[in-house]
Amino acid sequence: MSRLVLIDGSSYLYRAFHALPPLTAPDGSPTGALFGIVNMLRATLKENPDYVAFVVDAPGPTFRDELYPQYKANRPPMPDELRAQVEPMMQIVEALGFPILRVPGVEADDVIGTLALQAHEAGIPVTISTGDKDFAQLVRPGITLTNTMTGSITDDAGVVEKFGVRPDQVVDLLALMGDTVDNVPGVEKCGPKTAAKWLAQYDSLDGVMAAAADIGGKIGENLRAALHRLPLNRELVTIKTDVALEQAPQALKLRERDADALRGLYARYGFNAALRELEGGKPDPATRPAQATLAAATHAAEEAPDPALAAPGEYECITGSDALAAWVERLQAADLVSFDTETDSLDPMRANLVGLSFAVEPGKACYIPVGHDYPGVPAQLPRGQVLDALRPVLQDAGKPKLGQHGKYDLHVLRRHGVEVRGYAEDTMLESFVFDAGGLRHDMDRLARKHLGYQTIKYEDVAGKGARQILFSAVALDDATRYAAEDADITLRLHRVLSAKLAGEPTLQTVYRDIEMPLVPVLARMEATGVLVDAAELRRQSADLSQRMLAAQQRAHEIAGRAFNLDSPKQLGALLFDELKLPVVVKTPGGAPSTNEEALEAIADQHELPRLVLEYRGLAKLRNTYTDKLPEMINPDTGRLHTSYHQAGAATGRLSSNDPNLQNIPIRTADGRRIRTAFIAPEGRRIVACDYSQIELRIMAHLSRDAGLLRAFESGQDVHKATASEVFDVPLDEVSGDQRRAAKAINFGLMYGMSAWGLARQLGIGRGEAQDYIALYFGKYPGVRDFMERVRQQAREQGYVETVFGRRLQLAEIHSRNQAQRAGAERAAINAPMQGTAADIIKRAMVSVDAWLAGHRDQAAMLLQVHDELVFEAEAGFVDTLVAEVRRRMEAAASLDVALVVDVGVGRNWDEAH
Repeated sequence: MSRLVLIDGSSYLYRAFHALPPLTAPDGSPTGALFGIVNMLRATLKENPDYVAFVVDAPGPTFRDELYPQYKANRPPMPDELRAQVEPMMQIVEALGFPILRVPGVEADDVIGTLALQAHEAGIPVTISTGDKDFAQLVRPGITLTNTMTGSITDDAGVVEKFGVRPDQVVDLLALMGDTVDNVPGVEKCGPKTAAKWLAQYDSLDGVMAAAADIGGKIGENLRAALHRLPLNRELVTIKTDVALEQAPQALKLRERDADALRGLYARYGFNAALRELEGGKPDPATRPAQATLAAATHAAEEAPDPALAAPGEYECITGSDALAAWVERLQAADLVSFDTETDSLDPMRANLVGLSFAVEPGKACYIPVGHDYPGVPAQLPRGQVLDALRPVLQDAGKPKLGQHGKYDLHVLRRHGVEVRGYAEDTMLESFVFDAGGLRHDMDRLARKHLGYQTIKYEDVAGKGARQILFSAVALDDATRYAAEDADITLRLHRVLSAKLAGEPTLQTVYRDIEMPLVPVLARMEATGVLVDAAELRRQSADLSQRMLAAQQRAHEIAGRAFNLDSPKQLGALLFDELKLPVVVKTPGGAPSTNEEALEAIADQHELPRLVLEYRGLAKLRNTYTDKLPEMINPDTGRLHTSYHQAGAATGRLSSNDPNLQNIPIRTADGRRIRTAFIAPEGRRIVACDYSQIELRIMAHLSRDAGLLRAFESGQDVHKATASEVFDVPLDEVSGDQRRAAKAINFGLMYGMSAWGLARQLGIGRGEAQDYIALYFGKYPGVRDFMERVRQQAREQGYVETVFGRRLQLAEIHSRNQAQRAGAERAAINAPMQGTAADIIKRAMVSVDAWLAGHRDQAAMLLQVHDELVFEAEAGFVDTLVAEVRRRMEAAASLDVALVVDVGVGRNWDEAH
């Protein structure tokens, strides 16, 4: 998914200046703040953001100065040492290719706030890189803060942990506290704890002001004395989110860096590590000032590689039969064959083979072009001849093969008549198993990290953007450098990563017994695809469109006029200005919100909010599924083919995309109806096999709590059994509300849910929710002890493990940031359960696929959706399939609680539930 990173340049300049020692360049000019900024920007570039902007304050007054002439009046002038670093900073930012934004009349905060909300509304996740607390008001699902100087990340829960208030209350908190830096006087003696306490009691600044007469003591007097200026305070501390900007978020793309300018700047200011990185070398941690404390500088340090593995390679382009025969002999004699394919598409189900590359020893590789078609291209060997020569090696199960995300290559070669066997090693999966919490596991990153090697990028040989050419149009010399390097670097990486895994036997087992055997299983599932009734989806789209239109017309009737249901501004004006409905939720800017939460809160007071929610729900189903899925049906197979990713979630869960078939909503009738379009061919059936409450069963196994074990052993409804224990009522007298509360606690605890979260989910007071949790732990003390045991293990080891030894590193478990530390503790509790569930279903898939090898004409595994496997089978084979799949799924792990698999059969996926 695309991502926007907004860098608060003004904030970081000051913070880096105060955080770092007074460093100097060779000519004696100050560079401390500049050093921090450069390292932060380099760290940002390594994240490969899709969109990014470096935002700084423009010179001159802003609208806040007009509102309050004393705004920032006490701020001292910029120190000369810092002022001298501003222009070099802007030169480096410009040379690195970052878009720079400076908008007169507003502050950088307002520009960032506007872009963040524009991107959020467009469905683009946003990261705001800042150390400024004011930005907490912008946080929401999809907008997070990251402080590159401390390494901390702040989301919704982090705001609550840090400030004691919700993100939508941060503006009111700041208004009450004031801001001495900006010369905004708050309520005297009102610090963050007092302000948070008032907001917890009265919810908003308006509520606090209305209750001012009831607040006693000296602090109450101070509040009443400040009442006249609090509305202005709120306006001053509110980040504007409606600044008129020339650039939309989607326009904020990195430009090509100016290497010559950077070379001169880095040399002038003595940034040797950055200079070596620019030249394609390895940054040397020893050249960094020892006093540098920025997390970005820490992240820039990589492991010291073996110099031999970072040396340039020797690559050969194979265009003659003799050279091809010589390389085939080398492949046949090799212990391990590293290979890669080049194609004309990222879609493996439609890509045409353009060339293949091979390596059998580090530093030596070849590229065999078979499909380059630009004018004047040298003669190439026919594709058929090349594949016939390579087929004996590639299809030899006894000849181990190595790739980087090789599942793609398996698809491409299969479609060209070569069934690769013996796929034994994958560097992406080696990296993922060794460090699941690592950022990404693509070859370019891994080469930098483990080899100190700067790879050739696709854009270097094929160009960028609208001018980018297909690989088939790349000149053979350039293609050879790029493609042969892929096979060579993959082999070099394997030398490093396999040695690391060898030193961790449990991780080695996860890699060997779970991840690698799963690769061909997923490849078969993806190649099989699932049959989809496009006509049914089109009927559903038409129905959804009609109902959207009806909802729109009804909304216009209620409003007494036409308005745009998709416009938050028009909707807000109608609901809150004209209809005078209560404002329950506000935007970070303090305006009434029209998001789903806000509309749900007032849906019982007027028909219009309910209609808008209905309209939005129908639109999402149509736009995401019923309109889009028919367009994604493969014209060659007539089926829909998703792609599964093994190295996505740190817990080991598989993810699915293009299309994502794991997020089809099933809680509504309209969502479930989409599954009716996933059908079986004539004479066959869809079979869905789903683990029942698997994570709760794993919780019972790991905690060994007698009560929870007994609840499962009884064979009764576990949530009802839990409610009976917690609320001390007979099983047959458990009410629906009690069962619902028990279910929320059962699942909530696995995800580290707090009393506040439980209260919100159940619609009860926080105190009552805390009582529920206390009752639960009183009845299930083993669960409480297990959770504390896991936290302690995470603190001592820095990681937690699944039942099978998969490891989740928790780098933030010792963070001084409370929110960050609390997040790591929540992950520590959940990861063993979610990760074990992922391991179990992967083991089951490998086992079931092995059995299906003798029945490929009778049944096929189609989909994996979290804890569910979906099959297609001949009607007469269904009973056999169900019995064997159930047996193998339930035998995929030996726990203290039996695994149970629920099975459904139908002509479509919905019927199978």
